[in-house]
Amino acid sequence: MSDKNKITIEIFGQHYTLKGSASSNHMRLVAGYVDDKMNQLAEANPRLDAKKVAVLTAVNITDEYFKLKEEYEELLRIIEKQ
Repeated sequence: MSDKNKITIEIFGQHYTLKGSASSNHMRLVAGYVDDKMNQLAEANPRLDAKKVAVLTAVNITDEYFKLKEEYEELLRIIEKQ
């Protein structure tokens, strides 16, 4: 028996099937976050095509990730000094 979950989600008007070990709720949460970010970017930049919206959204989310990672590592350094 497989411990993989499989769900169908919609991101930016397209349907995708996700399969993974994360819970279905987690996968929906992630997909919803990406969908929200893409829609926000598209609304702010209506002339961008879907491919550019996707790439710029990926860049923005990666930027968020690296900033949070830096904050996390700084917090770990502070904790280790105590």
